[in-house]
Amino acid sequence: MFLFPSEERKKPGRSGRTAKAKTVKVVGDKVPVLYRPEPPPPKFHFSKIKASENEETHQFRKQFVKLSGDKMEVSAFELLEILNKAVKRRLDFRSMELGLHNCRMMVASMDSDATGKIGFEEFKYLWNNLKKWLVIFKDRSRDRTQIIRGQDLPKALGTAGFQLRQELYDVIINRYANEDGNLEFESFISCLLRLDAMFRAFKSLEKDDREEINVYLHEWLQLTMYT
Repeated sequence: MFLFPSEERKKPGRSGRTAKAKTVKVVGDKVPVLYRPEPPPPKFHFSKIKASENEETHQFRKQFVKLSGDKMEVSAFELLEILNKAVKRRLDFRSMELGLHNCRMMVASMDSDATGKIGFEEFKYLWNNLKKWLVIFKDRSRDRTQIIRGQDLPKALGTAGFQLRQELYDVIINRYANEDGNLEFESFISCLLRLDAMFRAFKSLEKDDREEINVYLHEWLQLTMYT
């Protein structure tokens, strides 16, 4: 991926005159970098309960109502409580625990209106992803050490649906690995949250599958600082 921050776009000023605003141009690589995120979840009012909901989803809905009432939106702090209770109910994942940092990342990745909260449908999207990632971490961590070795990261991310260039794997190791070059549980989840969020953000701004987007600088900063 390449960034070209010197692009300019014409934008009407307050006086009615056309002014030039700085934009950021992001261009995809020639070498394929692939990931197909699930479609963004629609927002429904909590009263529209589907008859096809399974017991797990029904229990989550009850927790949302308990924490937020009719608004059906939760903060990162409330999300932390919900997710850790859910993880501990699953015998195969009881040793794994999420922290506030990752819950804040989850909220930011789905919070399109910047309220600091997410709705129930957005939560379901996150939980479905998280369940897959928990299984991948459990399967790929060696000898019950609760880490994924750096050399195993491409396969782990590939199982999650990400095909990346080697240079990006190196960046991920530098950013998320511990001093031994391995990824612990929280760091692995952080990495996947970030990848999923940035792919979705890029695709939402991309036109005609050109692997290129143009955004105003302030939009780029808001996107990268909060996501």
